[in-house]
Amino acid sequence: MSQINSKEKPSLVPTLGLFTTVAIVIGAVIGSGIFKKPSLMASQLGSPELLIAVWIIAGVITLFGALTNAEIASMITDTGGQYIYFQKMYGDLTAYFYGWAILAVIQTGSIASITYIFSDYTQYFFILPRFSRAVEQGFIIHIPLIGNIFPLANIGVKLLTIFVIMFLSGVNYLGVLLGGRVSSFFTVMKVLAILILVVLGFALGNGSFNNFTTSSPSIINNGTTVFAGIVMAISGAFWAYDGWNNITYIAGEVKKPQLNIPRSLIIGTFVVIFVYVLINLVYLYVLPIDKMAGSTLVASDVAKTILGPIGGGLVAAAVMISTFGTSNGTIMVSARVYYAMAHEKMLFPGIGNVHPRFRTPANALVLQAIWASLLVLSGTFDILTDMLIFVSWIFYGLGAFGVFVLRKKMPDTLRPYKVIGYPFIPAVFVIFAAAFVVFTLYNDIQNYIEGKVQIINSLFGILLVLIGVPFYIYFRKKNNFSETNNNNS
Repeated sequence: MSQINSKEKPSLVPTLGLFTTVAIVIGAVIGSGIFKKPSLMASQLGSPELLIAVWIIAGVITLFGALTNAEIASMITDTGGQYIYFQKMYGDLTAYFYGWAILAVIQTGSIASITYIFSDYTQYFFILPRFSRAVEQGFIIHIPLIGNIFPLANIGVKLLTIFVIMFLSGVNYLGVLLGGRVSSFFTVMKVLAILILVVLGFALGNGSFNNFTTSSPSIINNGTTVFAGIVMAISGAFWAYDGWNNITYIAGEVKKPQLNIPRSLIIGTFVVIFVYVLINLVYLYVLPIDKMAGSTLVASDVAKTILGPIGGGLVAAAVMISTFGTSNGTIMVSARVYYAMAHEKMLFPGIGNVHPRFRTPANALVLQAIWASLLVLSGTFDILTDMLIFVSWIFYGLGAFGVFVLRKKMPDTLRPYKVIGYPFIPAVFVIFAAAFVVFTLYNDIQNYIEGKVQIINSLFGILLVLIGVPFYIYFRKKNNFSETNNNNS
C-alpha cells in the first residue's frame, strides 16, 4: 500500500478555516480604493446623501453577487473557483477565456498595480532611487494602441514592487497555511487602522454633522446630469469592492468548503460594506462635500486635520498595510486558477504540479510572479487593467446567470446553500451587470467620438481576451491528439 501511495502525485490539502477564509475575502477587497476613490466620487455627485447611498447600493449589488456565487461555491468545491464554474455552466471555451483573462491581465495586472501602490507609498518615509527624466526618455518603447512607455521610469519603485511580489509569492510557495496567516494578520491590521481613523475622526476631527446633509451647488450645477454622476460614482465604488469572489479560487484548500465558502462570502461582504460606509461618514464629518471633492487623497487630508503632519504618516502606513495584505491574498488565490487550467489540460501540464513538500501550486505561483513582474517593469499594468474592467463585469454577469443554468443542468446536485430570494437576487445582479456593461461600452464609444480618449477601452479589453484564441486552439488540438493516441494504444 505504501508503495502505491508513494507513486501518487501530491495534491492540495484543505487547511483553511472560516476565520481565514473571511479574512481572505475582506483582504482581497479592501485595498487602496477606499483611500483614493471617495474624493473623485464626491466630485461626481456633489451630495453627501448620494455619496453614502452609492456606497450602499454598490455594496448591496456586490452582496447580491456574493449570495449568488455562494450557491455555486457550495455545490462545486474544486480548486479554481470561477474557472471550474464556467466550465460546468458553459463549456471549455468560456472557461478558457476567463482563465486566460485572469492570467494575462486581470489578476496579474491587479497584483502589479496593488503592489506598486505599496511601493510608491514607502516613499513617504524614504525616497527610492530613480533615473533622471533625460535617461528615462532614452528608453522609450511604443506599444500599438497603448502608446509610449518608459520601462526605467520610477525604477526604484518598480524594483521594490518586483521584490515584494517575489517575496509574497515565496511565502505562498512555502504553504497555504502560512499564506493564509499572513492574509489574516494584515486583514485584521488594515481593518483596525481604518477603525482607528474613524474613532479619531469623530473624537478629534472638529467636524460637523451638518456636512451629512449639505450639498455643493457648484458641483451639482456643473452640467453633469445626476444620473451620469451616479453611474460614474458607482463605477468607482465597484472598483473599491472588486475582488470579493477571489476566495472561490482556493476552495479545494478550505475545510468544509460547502459551508465555509458561502459563509465567508456573505460575512466578508457585510463587513466590507460596514467599513466602507463608516469611513465615508467620517470623511464627510471632517470635510464638507466640496472640500472632499477637491482633495487629492481624502484619507490623508482627514488624518492631517485630526493629527497634523503625523496624520499623513498614519494614512501612508495604513495604505501600505492594506495593499501589502491585498497583494498577498491575490497572489495566493489567483495561482489556483492556472493550476486548475493545467489540470484540465488547457495550460502547460507542469503548471498543474503540486510541490511534494509544501503542497502548493508551486509552478503556477512562479509563472504568476514572473509575468506580474514583467508587467511592473513594462509600466502597462494600470492601462491594461483599466481596459479589462469591462470584461470582468461580463464574466461577473455570466457567473451569476450560471445559477439559472446549473439549476437546469444539475438539478439533483446537492446544494448545501441556496441563494435567498431566488430568482430575484440573481436576476437583479445579472440585469445590473448587463446594464453596466452596455453603459460602459456606450460611454467609451461616445468619448472616442468626441476625441476625449484615443482608445475604446472596452473593445480593446475584448481584443486582449481574444488574443488567447490561438492558445485555446493549440491546447484543444494537443488534447485531441493525446486522446487519440491513448485510444489507439
